[in-house]
Amino acid sequence: MFIQTEQTPNPATLKFLPGCPVLDGGTAFFEAKEAASNSPLALRLFEIEGVTGVFFGGDFITITKAEDKEWYILKPSILGTIMEHFTAGRPVITDASAAMSSHAESDEDDDEIVSQIKELLDTRVRPAVAQDGGDIVFHGFENGIVYLHMQGACAGCPSSTATLKMGIENMLRHYIPEVSEVRASA
Repeated sequence: MFIQTEQTPNPATLKFLPGCPVLDGGTAFFEAKEAASNSPLALRLFEIEGVTGVFFGGDFITITKAEDKEWYILKPSILGTIMEHFTAGRPVITDASAAMSSHAESDEDDDEIVSQIKELLDTRVRPAVAQDGGDIVFHGFENGIVYLHMQGACAGCPSSTATLKMGIENMLRHYIPEVSEVRASA
């Protein structure tokens, strides 16, 4: 198994491409070991000193490191853990419903504006953000304000505010006049 790595816009985050599917659908984001009880792989990755975040996408894993750690020290342990996990055939997630967020689904209660926002996020924003090892989750629309949560490489990225304001906000305002602003939610 050959695992490729890619830089992300966030210097604290590295994208690992194992060359096989990671998740069949949706994404999973773990910001602490305590939240990763349903993911044997995330638990193992959090055992590596300096790993502070684990994000699973369809065909990639994004790892966030502590500020005081260096990639050249962490990378061999992370690569070994990922390789051992996949070659042993273990599941990435044991209870998928507990951690995964799938963005393709649409609530029947969604009004037309929310449906348009979700459609634009799913078709135009999320694929581009996934290229950088992250994801964006829709959290709500209220009084013209769209609330989004950034995950993976996007969480804590120095350029995330610019991405939200200059990229996503401008695009949503262009297509949906009812949108006046985009804000990050916790």
